[in-house]
Amino acid sequence: MAGLNQRHPAARPFDDPARVLEFIPPGADLIVPLANGEPKLLLDAIDASANELKNVRVHQMHALYDRPYLHGVYGDRLRHIAYFLSAVSRKAYQEGGCDLVPANFSEVPMLLRRTTKCSLVLAAASPPDAHGYFSLGTNADYVARFIGNAPFFLEVNEQMPRTFGENSLHVSQIVGWVQADYALIEMREPPVDDKDERIATLVAERIPDGATIQAGIGAIPDRILGLLHDHRDLAVHTELISDGVMRLMEAGALTGTRKVTRPGKIVATFAMGTKRLYDFLDDNSAVEFLPVDWVNDPRIIGREHTFVSINATIEVDLMGQCNSEMIAGRYYSGSGGQTDFARGAMYSEHGQGFVVTHSTTRDESTSRIVAQLCPGAPVTTMKNTVDHVVTEYGIAELRGLSIAARARALIAIAHPKFRDELERDAHRLGYLR
Repeated sequence: MAGLNQRHPAARPFDDPARVLEFIPPGADLIVPLANGEPKLLLDAIDASANELKNVRVHQMHALYDRPYLHGVYGDRLRHIAYFLSAVSRKAYQEGGCDLVPANFSEVPMLLRRTTKCSLVLAAASPPDAHGYFSLGTNADYVARFIGNAPFFLEVNEQMPRTFGENSLHVSQIVGWVQADYALIEMREPPVDDKDERIATLVAERIPDGATIQAGIGAIPDRILGLLHDHRDLAVHTELISDGVMRLMEAGALTGTRKVTRPGKIVATFAMGTKRLYDFLDDNSAVEFLPVDWVNDPRIIGREHTFVSINATIEVDLMGQCNSEMIAGRYYSGSGGQTDFARGAMYSEHGQGFVVTHSTTRDESTSRIVAQLCPGAPVTTMKNTVDHVVTEYGIAELRGLSIAARARALIAIAHPKFRDELERDAHRLGYLR
């Protein structure tokens, strides 16, 4: 490191995270990665000095740490712009403390380029190697696309894994950095119940050897991966790497030898899981973190043969439209990458797209198969794209079906106590005659 410091003035870290304020002019647009790419100390320092700022905006998907600025306490001095709501930003948005921009995950780099000044990227990173390169660790997401095109200020965390792909940048490409040493936030595996097991089994039975898989967040997608350990030559091309992907590789089921793009590599744009996953990713050249506008591009996804997309939803109407971002009329999350991968699976030769959900809410008071989406709900994945809808009662294969056939297929996988009502609604709406 001594030689590195002699070659590059920027290689010496600042002692105080508040030094980042020197690089934030009035009206700045700050771009921050999602999940563990979020630089905790830098944003803490910015929040603490918010009264010194003027018209600064922080653009980020899925914030992990709660801070006063998320709740709009500084007015126009410092405001959060979300592109996907998390547990900490959800309440802030519902109270009016921050803003939400609807966007497919694949399109976020383009939106940021076109609608912001891209003043400064703030990101967590692993320590630099002997050649002066930092890794963005668990992330590439939208910020990797700004490497070489916008100034970066890094928070170098000793506990961030060094990863491979298109998520590294040289010390000459940053304006400054600070050191940190704290544990990454872990995402514990959700418990799996009997309904999850039934749905996972129905999907896993349809995934052949050699398939390329994308699995979203949640108990069901993770359980599906757990049922594939006896498969052969599977591949992963996904936005999120979870513990389920790690275990699939350890089981020997994941080789990627039949992949068309990046053969032999696990491809993702970010990772979230347990410490064991983060240790698995460290210095693991089998995993590549690539920018989301490539990973989630349906045209790239569609190049793969037998691509399988697996995502959860909140409700599905009788035409097959999916609302995956709003609950009871209130925004819960965002579009994310669900539509990206559903479209990609549709373009793939022998591709399959699965949308999974329990047939009812937890207390069985409300059906998740509905005549019409809740008032004001967005259509996350449109009817023309949705392929299979899966509940614990079976699979509705919608691709190529008429409106009437769709309605009947979806009613058949609804909870039995709601089927008569749904059929009456289907007649009332003119779907059935």
